[in-house]
Amino acid sequence: MEEEEEASKPALPDAFLDFLKENGLDPSIYSESHSTPRYIRLKPGLEARIEEIEAEIKWKLEEVEWLPGFYALPPDVQIANSNAYREGKIYGIDAASGAAVSALNISSGDHVLDLCAAPGAKLCMISDLLGNSGSVTGVDVSSHRLAACRTMLQKYALGNLCRLFVADGTTFSLVPTRVLSDPKSCESILEENVTFKEWTSRRPWKERKEAARVRKNGAVRSGNQLPELIYYGRHSGVVGLTKSELYQTFRDSEYLSCGYDKVLVDAECTHDGSIKHVQKFEQWGWETLQRRVLDAERSDSLTVLQLKLLTNGFRLLRAGGILVYSTCSLTVAQNEDVVKQFLKGHPCAELQVIDAAENWPCKNGRVPNTLRFDPLTSKTSGLFVAKFSKLTI
Repeated sequence: MEEEEEASKPALPDAFLDFLKENGLDPSIYSESHSTPRYIRLKPGLEARIEEIEAEIKWKLEEVEWLPGFYALPPDVQIANSNAYREGKIYGIDAASGAAVSALNISSGDHVLDLCAAPGAKLCMISDLLGNSGSVTGVDVSSHRLAACRTMLQKYALGNLCRLFVADGTTFSLVPTRVLSDPKSCESILEENVTFKEWTSRRPWKERKEAARVRKNGAVRSGNQLPELIYYGRHSGVVGLTKSELYQTFRDSEYLSCGYDKVLVDAECTHDGSIKHVQKFEQWGWETLQRRVLDAERSDSLTVLQLKLLTNGFRLLRAGGILVYSTCSLTVAQNEDVVKQFLKGHPCAELQVIDAAENWPCKNGRVPNTLRFDPLTSKTSGLFVAKFSKLTI
């Protein structure tokens, strides 16, 4: 039996084994997908429906003791056809990703920014935790991936406090909608100064034409191009605003008082901590892994992007606010090295102990107060987490 299990494990190429060794990673983590549970989050207030959901999926849910609202089940148990899933009572999200959101310590009334929001599970959890007050702003550079976030929010009825912008997370500059000041700074780049009415999926012809023009000219948003607002909830603070009010600009110093209370930067990475993702290279071909994960030029460009995302997310944070930086990479270069480089240039940033992590099944990172999840230690997908606070200097 053991010989059969050994034979079923992927034969990792030598270059990837060297990559793991350089990062102090145990190659056996990539053979753990068969025993790593899948996780779901139950919408708050539906705890009494657990037995009903279990009867429907024909499996007893195992409560995740260290992460409230989360339940584990075997990876082969299907939930997509269940009424609970279709009706938005449960949604899939890895427990490590849930831990990153928990590290934000979201409170009722917080204004939260998710700077790399797609594919949307963490955005849903943030909305869950906010309840009926505060706001959440989701940003992603990919229009089709952010559209998937919008679909999730609507499916799970979690979009009431949310607004979604297709924009470059390294330059996004809009503040929470609680803040209004002189809007004249952006009037010159707005074609019209209309008031936002309640959101509808049926956009005016002129707006659809403009969006099509933007897509035709390329998806990357930069320079003076405004973030594209593709969704806003009834109580997100957008209804009743004019465009000049929504797109008003601020000096960097003003974010200290009017920035976001909490910011999540779950940055783009090589995804090497996603065990199922790495195992797909068996079908795709290991040469694809060489190009997507091991290529030094790609890795260097990603670390530049990650530092820019972290830097801009911190710029948009108010004084005393909390930012969580995470990636699903297990490399030092995309995690601890980015953190150290960021701290060197930001004396007002301080790494914080994640109090909730006292009972989390994870390891310490190579920088104090950072954490690492992996399938062997945590029975989750791989994830790096660092929590910063913004000091007043």
